[in-house]
Amino acid sequence: MSRSAQIHRKTGETDIRIALAIDGRGAGIIATKIPFFDHMLTLFARHGLVDLEVQADGDIDVDLHHTVEDTGIALGQAFARALGDKRGIRRYGHAYLPMDETLARVVVDFSGRPFLEYRAPQNVASIGNFAFQLVEEFLRAFSVHAGCNLHAEILYGRDAHHMAEAVFKGLARAVDAACQLDPRVEGVPSTKGML
Repeated sequence: MSRSAQIHRKTGETDIRIALAIDGRGAGIIATKIPFFDHMLTLFARHGLVDLEVQADGDIDVDLHHTVEDTGIALGQAFARALGDKRGIRRYGHAYLPMDETLARVVVDFSGRPFLEYRAPQNVASIGNFAFQLVEEFLRAFSVHAGCNLHAEILYGRDAHHMAEAVFKGLARAVDAACQLDPRVEGVPSTKGML
């Protein structure tokens, strides 16, 4: 069973192409024209053991927001498509991720019911021209379009780069755990019979 997807999202603000293979080896070919975001998505592929190609062209001369959010949308759509009816998956995943002085906790449920609960320190400095608030925007877009309940919390931390990195790596590990096929799971992991 090939759990892969290709998504092309083109709007008046962005043109994004994503190729995803859930059962990959952690290869990432990422080009969003936002160096820090490229770094985060490369980490996501590597630590989530997915093969991920992202080609994004957006109106970054206006703001980085559209490119980051639309990439989250397209990546969420890719996971939803690649997982299909979610037959045989573990469904739930969680990770605690330390990054020097930072500790993040990320928990995911591919329930089909999108929801984001995000808790982070207020007024975190930007990372270069990458506003820290874009981490939340990416997570929200991913959650809605992947159809997952996602809780991400920075338990403590001081360095903006470390906090963002801990969240992206934690997301990768939690998603990997939730997407794993479990031979004990018969059909869809829900008493409803569908997710």
